[in-house]
Amino acid sequence: MIDCELPTEGRNPRTLDVDTLPTLEVLHLINTEDATVPMVVASVLPEVARLVDLSVDSLRAGGRVHYFGAGTSGRLAVIDAAELPPTFGIWGRVVAHHAGGPGALSQAISDVEDDAELGRRDAHDVQPGDVAIGIAASGRTPYVVGALRAAAAVGARTALISCNPHTPYGDEVEVHIGLATGPEVISGSTRMKAGTATKLVLNSFSTTLMIRMGRTYSNLMISVNALNSKLRARLVRILTEATGMDSRTCENALAEAGGNTRVALVSLLGEVPAARATVVLEETEGGVREALQRLRSA
Repeated sequence: MIDCELPTEGRNPRTLDVDTLPTLEVLHLINTEDATVPMVVASVLPEVARLVDLSVDSLRAGGRVHYFGAGTSGRLAVIDAAELPPTFGIWGRVVAHHAGGPGALSQAISDVEDDAELGRRDAHDVQPGDVAIGIAASGRTPYVVGALRAAAAVGARTALISCNPHTPYGDEVEVHIGLATGPEVISGSTRMKAGTATKLVLNSFSTTLMIRMGRTYSNLMISVNALNSKLRARLVRILTEATGMDSRTCENALAEAGGNTRVALVSLLGEVPAARATVVLEETEGGVREALQRLRSA
């Protein structure tokens, strides 16, 4: 039975005749509804900023960020966490827990989202000072609520990303990012606007988190290591853009840095050997700008 008390489950008055329309008109209708999503995300950016700041503090203190979700929400969380290591060179620090495990990624397992005890068990490795982020379009998925309560019980910071701004569970967490996406084109199909809004929030959250953690220089990816010839060529181009130096110089610096782009960048801009660049980066926890400032003030 559809629960019309949930914003995403009600019938959308703008799409009542969607099944009678020609193909192009259906697509226009969906596109019109999708166009409302960025404005919804814009309205919750202060809450996203609070969550970023909590997560920066946690990661800098040696903690981790955990995502918990079921269904579409869980799959989006898995995608976001999986893409951070190759993009930003951060491994095992942002992890996703999906109700039902790997098997539920490719095939829906309906009953696991109602299992609060499963959520509590999946939160067993959350530590004090970690950040636990629940993702649930309804804002009340038992798996997510169980995980967040277990995380809070051990002293983790907690947050909820939902498409139900008035869910009572929002009061249980430190940060509730309540997205007012409203009813879907097809009632209850939260893989649509709700999923899009969730994806935009996760993109913004994790990318900003990585920027704040010093995993970029300007708007360049400088935390990727040169593991193959294609990546080496890309990273040489990044170094030439960041330094203004010629490709041969950048290629040599990258080789001397053992394929570590950040080491090569600090070596080039700081005019120091790769070994010295490595030490300063360790002292600044990998922050390129902080490392360069330390070299200039030495």
